[in-house]
Amino acid sequence: MTTPQNAPATPSTPDAAAPTRLPQGKMPELRVMPAPSDANVYGDVFGGWIMAQVDVAGSLPATRRANGRVATIAVNSFLFKQPVFVGDLLSFYAEIVKVGKTSITVCVEVYAERNRLQADVVKVTEAQLTYVATGPDRKPRQLPPLDSLITHE
Repeated sequence: MTTPQNAPATPSTPDAAAPTRLPQGKMPELRVMPAPSDANVYGDVFGGWIMAQVDVAGSLPATRRANGRVATIAVNSFLFKQPVFVGDLLSFYAEIVKVGKTSITVCVEVYAERNRLQADVVKVTEAQLTYVATGPDRKPRQLPPLDSLITHE
């Protein structure tokens, strides 16, 4: 079984060379720990499972901005930077990077706390997804103006 301790070395990249920590001053949209059922027989978590969690995390700020239902219309980019293992605690950070008339583009970054120790953190995935606001008929609708959204300050 592949674990963080016996994982093969990955090619050196600028991101991999520097020690990583969870983003300071930001709250994750989602935190989850993959279970054995989310992985192959070697303990490596399925990429499709990670993609589904990224979609959920990205939809949360999009839903808030749309003040209602959204649908994923594009996965603009998706990069798996490091493997994810059963037992990693994953933190998904999502930020809106672009807003159109009906669409919202969100950047999602995923960090893994290895061995449940915040001292061993790696960025495992980054993605950019586009969502469209939809009405009850599931057809695109215009986004509400920012000043009409309910704020909790």
